Amino acid sequence: MRHAVLGAGAIGGLMAAALKTIGEDVALIVRAGQAQTFPKELTVEHTAGTLRSEARVAERVNEAFDVLWIATKTYQLDEALRSVEVTPGIVVPLLNGVDHLAVLRTRFGNDRVVPGTIAVEAERSATGQFVQRSPVRLNVAASGEAVLGSVFEALRGLGWTCRFIADEPTLMWSKLAFLEPFALLTAASGRSVGEVLADAEWKATFRAAVAEACAVASKEGAEIDAEKGLASFAAFPPTMRASMAKDLAAGRKLELDGIAGPVLRGGAKYGVPTPVTQKLVELIEGKK
Repeated sequence: MRHAVLGAGAIGGLMAAALKTIGEDVALIVRAGQAQTFPKELTVEHTAGTLRSEARVAERVNEAFDVLWIATKTYQLDEALRSVEVTPGIVVPLLNGVDHLAVLRTRFGNDRVVPGTIAVEAERSATGQFVQRSPVRLNVAASGEAVLGSVFEALRGLGWTCRFIADEPTLMWSKLAFLEPFALLTAASGRSVGEVLADAEWKATFRAAVAEACAVASKEGAEIDAEKGLASFAAFPPTMRASMAKDLAAGRKLELDGIAGPVLRGGAKYGVPTPVTQKLVELIEGKK
């Protein structure tokens, strides 16, 4: 099967390397002007060792691909889509948030867009080089199973947890309802997840932010167990921080609207109070 991965950051690099390792035909789509100097090999360092795979890079999606994986930041999406000149078989976005789905469906059509989420602590250490610090959990809408069933089976052989989920609101908000508070708390506090959970005040703030996000998610039709989700954070590496916290510390642009925006706008839409979320956003904006 032929895959194009749009975005050469941590998620895109990890996705491209994994697909290549299981024997798929993969092109990594990079920004204009980068293809000639991009490394010929992708490397992913993780606890089990170093994964190395051939890098085939391009700057345009100008040939037919069975699957286009989109792994850009939310604020990079519009610009990145300009490089897509040939419509793929299906489009699987792995962006944070939920607002991108409407954009992609307007561009490619409802049936061609197969929503997905990915959860992993990973970062790009250099161009073409990535570090994976936690297991990968990849969830995709059940509409993609006919195309991606064998791919998921092979990815499970790499230790990935891969699932097809029938209910779209549950698929998308099961990640956002916990990613959003985690991202906001670690960014606003400057603390790791272990430090947040060890501090009574920050832990209470975390629980309140999760409750707000889950309340909005419920109005969107998602079925989420807030307590089960909260309990899962105890198993996270205590030093883990969200990419937003790392981006803030490094002075990079933040996905603040893409991640917190759906909760704040959903709260306004449904009459769900979100004061904790709003306060965390204000704290982060004050640090930018």
